[in-house]
Order: sequence, then C-alpha cells, then structure tokens
Amino acid sequence: MTEAATIAVLPLWLEIIVAVLVLSGAGLALLGSTGLLRLPTFFERVHAPAIIATLGCWLIMHGTVLYFSVADRSLALHALLIAVFVAITVPIMSIFLMRAALFRARQMGLDVPPSLSQPKTTPSETENS
Repeated sequence: MTEAATIAVLPLWLEIIVAVLVLSGAGLALLGSTGLLRLPTFFERVHAPAIIATLGCWLIMHGTVLYFSVADRSLALHALLIAVFVAITVPIMSIFLMRAALFRARQMGLDVPPSLSQPKTTPSETENS
C-alpha cells in the first residue's frame, strides 16, 4: 500500500468545521500571547494568557478529537487528556504566580490589596482599647 492510500478522505463540511475550530483556537492563543506583551501590569499580564489560551486549547482539542475520530473511525480521546491537564494546571499556576507577586509587592510597600489572613483593625476598635 502506498502512503497516499492510507490517508483518510474527509467530507468537505467536516474539514471546514475542523479548520474553523483549530484556526479559532490558534487565534485565541495568539490573542492571549499578545495580551502578555501589551498589558501594563503583571497581574493583567498573567490573566490574559491564563483565560484566553485555555479556551484556545479547548477549541484546538475539539477540532483534533473530531478529525481523528472520523479519520480513524473510532473515538479518539487522546487530545482530551492534554486539554484536561491544561485546564487543571493553568489556574493553579496562575494562582501561585499571583500570590508570589502579591507577596513581593507587599514586601516592597506597593499599593496592592491587603492580606486577608491578617485581621483588620477599625478605628473604633483602637479607640475602645
């Protein structure tokens, strides 16, 4: 058998759907990457790729599952594992990076929200003591 005979021919409508999913996912990932470059503060920069690139990964995953499931005539869920791992690890990584940045900003005395783990004292509490 030649290599050309093993390539599955997909219907045009399916190729269009797969192309739209993959290209829109790649476009969203590119948009998240440009947000990483263009946004001014660290907290804005870490937010853009975390949200947008995850959605782009899911769109690419749907296109990949659709293509390989039809081409192989069986359900291909290997790409789903990649998307699940990205969906789990990206928010955790973002939280750790933002907490470390908040800690550094507080240590440097910058204007950031106060820590929630330390109790706040109101002026009335200090007057009564």
